[in-house]
Amino acid sequence: MKRAMMLLPTRSRDQIYSPETVAEIGKLVDLIDASDRVGKLDLLRGDLADTEVILSGWGMMELDKDFLEAAPRLKAVLYGAGSVREFVTDEFWQRGILLTSAYRANGIPVAEYTIAVMVLGLKHVLKSSQTTCRERRFVRPTEAQGMFRSKIGVIGAGMVGSGVLNRLKAYEVETFCYDPFLTPERARELGTTPMALDEIFRTCDCVTVHAANIPSTEGMITGAHLRGMKEGAVFINTARGAIVREQEMIEELKEGRIFAFIDVTEPEPPAPDSPLYALPNVFLTPHTSGAIGQERHRQGEYVLEELKCFLKGEPARYPVTREMMEWMA
Repeated sequence: MKRAMMLLPTRSRDQIYSPETVAEIGKLVDLIDASDRVGKLDLLRGDLADTEVILSGWGMMELDKDFLEAAPRLKAVLYGAGSVREFVTDEFWQRGILLTSAYRANGIPVAEYTIAVMVLGLKHVLKSSQTTCRERRFVRPTEAQGMFRSKIGVIGAGMVGSGVLNRLKAYEVETFCYDPFLTPERARELGTTPMALDEIFRTCDCVTVHAANIPSTEGMITGAHLRGMKEGAVFINTARGAIVREQEMIEELKEGRIFAFIDVTEPEPPAPDSPLYALPNVFLTPHTSGAIGQERHRQGEYVLEELKCFLKGEPARYPVTREMMEWMA
Protein backbone atom coordinates (compact mmCIF):
# COMPACT_ATOMS: atom_id res chain seq x y z
CA MET A 1 0.00 0.00 0.00
CA LYS A 2 1.12 3.54 -0.68
CA ARG A 3 2.14 5.67 2.28
CA ALA A 4 -0.18 8.64 2.88
CA MET A 5 -0.04 11.36 5.49
CA MET A 6 -2.91 13.36 6.93
CA LEU A 7 -1.30 16.76 7.43
CA LEU A 8 -3.56 19.47 8.82
CA PRO A 9 -4.32 20.78 12.30
CA THR A 10 -6.45 18.51 14.46
CA ARG A 11 -9.40 20.91 14.47
CA SER A 12 -9.39 21.14 10.68
CA ARG A 13 -9.04 17.37 10.39
CA ASP A 14 -12.12 16.80 12.52
CA GLN A 15 -14.13 19.42 10.63
CA ILE A 16 -13.30 18.12 7.15
CA TYR A 17 -12.82 14.38 7.52
CA SER A 18 -15.63 12.43 9.15
CA PRO A 19 -14.69 9.24 11.04
CA GLU A 20 -16.31 7.25 8.24
CA THR A 21 -14.16 8.98 5.59
CA VAL A 22 -10.98 8.46 7.61
CA ALA A 23 -11.86 4.78 7.95
CA GLU A 24 -12.36 4.47 4.18
CA ILE A 25 -9.05 6.20 3.50
CA GLY A 26 -7.34 3.81 5.91
CA LYS A 27 -8.50 0.86 3.82
CA LEU A 28 -6.83 2.26 0.72
CA VAL A 29 -3.44 3.48 2.00
CA ASP A 30 -0.98 3.12 4.82
CA LEU A 31 -2.21 6.24 6.62
CA ILE A 32 -0.19 8.31 9.08
CA ASP A 33 -2.03 10.99 11.05
CA ALA A 34 0.43 13.86 11.55
CA SER A 35 -2.15 16.42 12.66
CA ASP A 36 -0.25 17.00 15.90
CA ARG A 37 2.97 17.80 14.03
CA VAL A 38 1.81 20.44 11.55
CA GLY A 39 4.44 23.15 11.22
CA LYS A 40 7.14 21.01 12.84
CA LEU A 41 9.22 19.83 9.92
CA ASP A 42 11.93 18.22 12.03
CA LEU A 43 9.35 15.96 13.65
CA LEU A 44 7.85 15.07 10.26
CA ARG A 45 11.04 14.18 8.38
CA GLY A 46 11.07 10.49 9.28
CA ASP A 47 7.57 9.87 7.97
CA LEU A 48 7.78 12.32 5.07
CA ALA A 49 10.68 10.40 3.54
CA ASP A 50 8.31 7.60 2.48
CA THR A 51 5.13 9.59 1.98
CA GLU A 52 3.65 9.58 -1.52
CA VAL A 53 0.31 11.29 -0.82
CA ILE A 54 -0.63 14.12 1.53
CA LEU A 55 -4.26 14.62 2.56
CA SER A 56 -4.78 18.09 3.94
CA GLY A 57 -7.06 21.07 4.49
CA TRP A 58 -7.13 24.40 6.32
CA GLY A 59 -3.81 25.03 8.06
CA MET A 60 -1.63 23.18 5.56
CA MET A 61 2.11 23.85 5.87
CA GLU A 62 3.91 25.77 3.16
CA LEU A 63 5.37 23.41 0.56
CA ASP A 64 8.73 25.16 0.37
CA LYS A 65 12.14 23.85 -0.60
CA ASP A 66 12.96 22.36 2.83
CA PHE A 67 9.63 20.56 3.03
CA LEU A 68 9.90 19.14 -0.47
CA GLU A 69 13.46 17.95 0.08
CA ALA A 70 12.17 16.04 3.11
CA ALA A 71 9.50 14.40 0.93
CA PRO A 72 11.36 13.03 -2.12
CA ARG A 73 8.65 10.47 -2.97
CA LEU A 74 5.72 12.88 -2.76
CA LYS A 75 3.46 12.47 -5.80
CA ALA A 76 0.14 14.07 -4.80
CA VAL A 77 -1.30 16.67 -2.43
CA LEU A 78 -5.07 16.31 -2.04
CA TYR A 79 -6.43 19.44 -0.38
CA GLY A 80 -9.77 19.25 1.39
CA ALA A 81 -10.60 22.95 1.19
CA GLY A 82 -10.67 25.76 -1.39
CA SER A 83 -7.82 28.15 -2.13
CA VAL A 84 -4.31 26.69 -2.28
CA ARG A 85 -2.48 30.02 -2.47
CA GLU A 86 -1.31 29.97 1.14
CA PHE A 87 0.90 26.91 0.76
CA VAL A 88 2.00 26.41 -2.87
CA THR A 89 5.42 27.71 -3.94
CA ASP A 90 7.54 27.90 -7.08
CA GLU A 91 9.48 24.87 -5.86
CA PHE A 92 6.26 22.92 -5.55
CA TRP A 93 5.19 23.65 -9.13
CA GLN A 94 8.63 22.72 -10.39
CA ARG A 95 8.34 19.25 -8.86
CA GLY A 96 5.28 18.42 -10.98
CA ILE A 97 3.34 17.06 -8.00
CA LEU A 98 -0.39 16.52 -8.51
CA LEU A 99 -2.49 19.04 -6.60
CA THR A 100 -6.24 18.80 -6.18
CA SER A 101 -8.67 20.97 -4.25
CA ALA A 102 -12.15 20.48 -2.82
CA TYR A 103 -13.12 23.95 -4.02
CA ARG A 104 -16.23 22.60 -5.70
CA ALA A 105 -17.40 20.98 -2.48
CA ASN A 106 -16.92 24.24 -0.61
CA GLY A 107 -18.68 26.12 -3.40
CA ILE A 108 -21.90 24.11 -3.22
CA PRO A 109 -23.19 25.62 0.05
CA VAL A 110 -22.18 29.10 -1.13
CA ALA A 111 -24.34 28.67 -4.23
CA GLU A 112 -27.20 27.30 -2.13
CA TYR A 113 -26.95 30.22 0.30
CA THR A 114 -26.87 32.70 -2.56
CA ILE A 115 -30.09 31.38 -4.07
CA ALA A 116 -31.75 31.46 -0.66
CA VAL A 117 -30.93 35.11 0.07
CA MET A 118 -31.70 36.05 -3.53
CA VAL A 119 -35.26 34.76 -3.10
CA LEU A 120 -35.60 36.52 0.24
CA GLY A 121 -34.04 39.71 -1.05
CA LEU A 122 -36.31 40.05 -4.05
CA LYS A 123 -39.28 39.59 -1.72
CA HIS A 124 -37.91 42.48 0.39
CA VAL A 125 -38.03 40.40 3.54
CA LEU A 126 -35.70 42.77 5.41
CA LYS A 127 -38.09 45.67 5.11
CA SER A 128 -41.28 43.67 5.59
CA SER A 129 -39.97 41.85 8.69
CA GLN A 130 -38.83 45.07 10.32
CA THR A 131 -42.10 46.85 9.51
CA THR A 132 -44.20 43.92 10.74
CA CYS A 133 -42.33 43.70 14.04
CA ARG A 134 -42.36 47.47 14.55
CA GLU A 135 -46.06 47.95 13.79
CA ARG A 136 -47.15 44.57 15.21
CA ARG A 137 -49.31 43.81 12.22
CA PHE A 138 -48.73 42.09 8.90
CA VAL A 139 -47.48 44.58 6.32
CA ARG A 140 -46.84 42.96 2.96
CA PRO A 141 -44.09 44.47 0.76
CA THR A 142 -46.28 45.46 -2.17
CA GLU A 143 -43.36 47.06 -4.02
CA ALA A 144 -41.33 43.81 -4.02
CA GLN A 145 -41.26 41.87 -7.29
CA GLY A 146 -40.07 38.40 -6.30
CA MET A 147 -38.10 36.08 -8.56
CA PHE A 148 -40.52 35.66 -11.47
CA ARG A 149 -39.03 37.22 -14.63
CA SER A 150 -36.41 39.07 -12.62
CA LYS A 151 -33.06 39.91 -14.18
CA ILE A 152 -30.18 38.36 -12.24
CA GLY A 153 -26.57 39.44 -12.65
CA VAL A 154 -23.77 37.06 -11.68
CA ILE A 155 -20.24 38.42 -11.37
CA GLY A 156 -17.77 35.60 -11.90
CA ALA A 157 -18.48 32.27 -13.61
CA GLY A 158 -16.08 30.12 -11.63
CA MET A 159 -17.16 27.18 -9.51
CA VAL A 160 -19.58 29.16 -7.32
CA GLY A 161 -20.87 31.50 -10.01
CA SER A 162 -21.49 28.55 -12.32
CA GLY A 163 -23.27 26.76 -9.50
CA VAL A 164 -25.56 29.75 -9.01
CA LEU A 165 -26.29 30.02 -12.74
CA ASN A 166 -27.07 26.32 -13.03
CA ARG A 167 -29.43 26.48 -10.06
CA LEU A 168 -31.17 29.52 -11.53
CA LYS A 169 -32.24 27.40 -14.50
CA ALA A 170 -34.96 26.08 -12.20
CA TYR A 171 -36.41 29.60 -11.88
CA GLU A 172 -38.18 31.73 -14.44
CA VAL A 173 -35.53 34.43 -14.50
CA GLU A 174 -33.16 35.97 -17.02
CA THR A 175 -29.47 35.78 -16.14
CA PHE A 176 -26.50 37.87 -17.16
CA CYS A 177 -22.85 37.27 -16.33
CA TYR A 178 -19.68 39.31 -16.17
CA ASP A 179 -16.48 37.29 -16.36
CA PRO A 180 -13.51 38.14 -18.61
CA PHE A 181 -12.76 34.41 -18.97
CA LEU A 182 -16.30 33.39 -19.95
CA THR A 183 -16.41 31.96 -23.47
CA PRO A 184 -19.54 32.07 -25.64
CA GLU A 185 -19.72 28.26 -25.49
CA ARG A 186 -19.58 28.21 -21.71
CA ALA A 187 -22.18 30.99 -21.50
CA ARG A 188 -24.56 28.90 -23.59
CA GLU A 189 -23.98 25.89 -21.31
CA LEU A 190 -24.85 28.03 -18.30
CA GLY A 191 -27.86 29.57 -20.00
CA THR A 192 -26.63 33.09 -19.43
CA THR A 193 -25.86 36.22 -21.46
CA PRO A 194 -22.42 37.86 -21.11
CA MET A 195 -22.68 41.50 -20.11
CA ALA A 196 -20.32 44.32 -19.15
CA LEU A 197 -19.91 45.01 -15.45
CA ASP A 198 -21.42 48.51 -15.51
CA GLU A 199 -24.39 47.32 -17.53
CA ILE A 200 -25.12 44.44 -15.16
CA PHE A 201 -25.59 46.87 -12.28
CA ARG A 202 -27.82 49.14 -14.35
CA THR A 203 -29.90 46.29 -15.77
CA CYS A 204 -30.38 43.68 -13.09
CA ASP A 205 -32.82 43.43 -10.21
CA CYS A 206 -30.28 41.41 -8.24
CA VAL A 207 -26.48 41.31 -8.56
CA THR A 208 -24.45 38.63 -6.81
CA VAL A 209 -20.64 38.61 -6.54
CA HIS A 210 -18.62 35.43 -7.06
CA ALA A 211 -15.37 36.77 -8.50
CA ALA A 212 -12.06 35.38 -7.28
CA ASN A 213 -10.14 37.43 -4.73
CA ILE A 214 -7.06 38.21 -6.83
CA PRO A 215 -5.16 41.49 -7.41
CA SER A 216 -7.08 42.31 -10.59
CA THR A 217 -10.44 42.18 -8.77
CA GLU A 218 -9.50 44.23 -5.70
CA GLY A 219 -11.86 47.20 -5.44
CA MET A 220 -13.51 46.17 -8.71
CA ILE A 221 -17.00 47.07 -7.50
CA THR A 222 -17.43 50.73 -6.69
CA GLY A 223 -20.01 53.02 -5.19
CA ALA A 224 -20.87 54.15 -8.70
CA HIS A 225 -21.88 50.61 -9.61
CA LEU A 226 -24.24 50.40 -6.65
CA ARG A 227 -25.54 53.90 -7.32
CA GLY A 228 -26.56 52.74 -10.77
CA MET A 229 -28.79 49.96 -9.44
CA LYS A 230 -32.56 50.16 -9.64
CA GLU A 231 -34.61 51.29 -6.66
CA GLY A 232 -35.26 48.23 -4.47
CA ALA A 233 -32.59 46.12 -6.19
CA VAL A 234 -30.61 43.51 -4.26
CA PHE A 235 -26.82 43.26 -3.92
CA ILE A 236 -25.21 40.07 -2.60
CA ASN A 237 -21.57 39.48 -1.75
CA THR A 238 -20.46 36.01 -0.66
CA ALA A 239 -17.05 36.23 -2.38
CA ARG A 240 -14.58 38.49 -0.55
CA GLY A 241 -14.89 41.93 0.97
CA ALA A 242 -11.82 43.27 -0.82
CA ILE A 243 -13.58 42.99 -4.19
CA VAL A 244 -15.89 45.84 -3.14
CA ARG A 245 -14.83 49.36 -2.19
CA GLU A 246 -16.48 49.02 1.17
CA GLN A 247 -16.69 52.63 2.28
CA GLU A 248 -18.21 53.62 -1.06
CA MET A 249 -20.68 50.75 -0.68
CA ILE A 250 -21.62 51.92 2.81
CA GLU A 251 -22.22 55.48 1.63
CA GLU A 252 -24.59 54.21 -1.05
CA LEU A 253 -26.36 51.83 1.34
CA LYS A 254 -27.01 54.73 3.70
CA GLU A 255 -29.33 56.13 1.04
CA GLY A 256 -31.66 53.18 1.62
CA ARG A 257 -32.40 52.67 -2.09
CA ILE A 258 -31.17 49.09 -2.34
CA PHE A 259 -30.90 46.01 -0.13
CA ALA A 260 -27.62 44.25 0.58
CA PHE A 261 -26.83 40.74 1.81
CA ILE A 262 -23.22 40.97 2.97
CA ASP A 263 -21.49 37.78 4.10
CA VAL A 264 -17.91 38.99 3.66
CA THR A 265 -16.20 42.24 4.59
CA GLU A 266 -12.74 43.79 4.60
CA PRO A 267 -11.59 43.31 7.29
CA GLU A 268 -13.56 40.47 8.83
CA PRO A 269 -15.37 41.32 11.02
CA PRO A 270 -16.01 45.00 10.27
CA ALA A 271 -14.76 47.59 12.76
CA PRO A 272 -17.06 47.91 15.81
CA ASP A 273 -18.29 51.32 14.63
CA SER A 274 -19.09 50.16 11.09
CA PRO A 275 -22.53 51.29 9.86
CA LEU A 276 -22.99 47.80 8.39
CA TYR A 277 -24.09 46.58 11.81
CA ALA A 278 -26.97 49.01 12.02
CA LEU A 279 -28.21 49.81 8.51
CA PRO A 280 -31.79 48.51 8.20
CA ASN A 281 -31.34 47.54 4.56
CA VAL A 282 -28.29 45.34 5.25
CA PHE A 283 -28.38 41.65 6.17
CA LEU A 284 -24.91 41.08 7.63
CA THR A 285 -23.67 37.55 8.32
CA PRO A 286 -20.27 36.29 9.60
CA HIS A 287 -18.97 34.52 6.49
CA THR A 288 -21.49 31.70 6.89
CA SER A 289 -22.26 31.03 3.23
CA GLY A 290 -19.33 28.62 2.96
CA ALA A 291 -19.40 25.10 4.31
CA ILE A 292 -20.34 24.86 7.98
CA GLY A 293 -21.06 21.95 10.27
CA GLN A 294 -21.46 18.64 8.52
CA GLU A 295 -21.38 20.41 5.12
CA ARG A 296 -17.60 20.36 5.57
CA HIS A 297 -17.58 16.56 5.49
CA ARG A 298 -18.38 16.81 1.78
CA GLN A 299 -14.87 18.23 1.30
CA GLY A 300 -13.32 15.20 2.94
CA GLU A 301 -15.40 12.94 0.75
CA TYR A 302 -14.08 14.77 -2.31
CA VAL A 303 -10.54 14.06 -1.12
CA LEU A 304 -11.45 10.40 -0.74
CA GLU A 305 -12.69 10.29 -4.34
CA GLU A 306 -9.53 12.03 -5.57
CA LEU A 307 -7.45 9.48 -3.68
CA LYS A 308 -9.30 6.64 -5.40
CA CYS A 309 -8.62 8.24 -8.79
CA PHE A 310 -4.93 8.64 -7.97
CA LEU A 311 -4.54 5.06 -6.81
CA LYS A 312 -6.24 3.78 -9.98
CA GLY A 313 -4.09 5.97 -12.20
CA GLU A 314 -7.16 7.91 -13.37
CA PRO A 315 -7.24 11.68 -14.01
CA ALA A 316 -8.05 13.86 -11.01
CA ARG A 317 -11.57 15.27 -10.84
CA TYR A 318 -10.55 18.73 -9.64
CA PRO A 319 -6.84 19.30 -10.32
CA VAL A 320 -5.24 22.67 -9.67
CA THR A 321 -2.48 23.85 -12.02
CA ARG A 322 -0.12 26.78 -11.93
CA GLU A 323 -1.95 28.35 -14.87
CA MET A 324 -5.18 28.37 -12.86
CA MET A 325 -3.61 30.72 -10.33
CA GLU A 326 -4.26 33.61 -12.76
CA TRP A 327 -7.98 33.49 -12.08
CA MET A 328 -8.55 31.15 -9.17
CA ALA A 329 -8.99 32.45 -5.62
